[in-house]
Amino acid sequence: MFSHVFLGVTNFNEAKAFYDPLMALIGARPRFSDHSRPWAGWESSPGVRPLFIIGSPINGEPATAGNGTMVAFQVQSRDQVDAAHALALSGGGRDEGAPGLRPEYHAHYYATYFRDPDGNKICVVCHAPIERHNELPYGSPA
Repeated sequence: MFSHVFLGVTNFNEAKAFYDPLMALIGARPRFSDHSRPWAGWESSPGVRPLFIIGSPINGEPATAGNGTMVAFQVQSRDQVDAAHALALSGGGRDEGAPGLRPEYHAHYYATYFRDPDGNKICVVCHAPIERHNELPYGSPA
């Protein structure tokens, strides 16, 4: 359904340092990085789309975080959700919700929320029941 998601960033080097380990943790592979533009993209696995891209806004204006805008990354295990939260906070992110169950969404919705250094809201979520969260293939619904 999605081709790509693009988030504007103000300090490309800081943003790339924030997203490189996070993308590795969730299993996204680097696709391109061009410091002269500046922008970088990671591809999904399996496949090459959708892409997740960070970069300076094309209009040259400062990047701003959208009110009510959020990007959610699905992972295979609750341990990955926990690790993503710790990684984000140690990399300059701001906590927006510690890892845990959110039964108001569904019984197995285990997620964390944080903001990147530019204030973009990010979610990392596992939808699998705890007893089998490591058995589901990536992207499979619970």
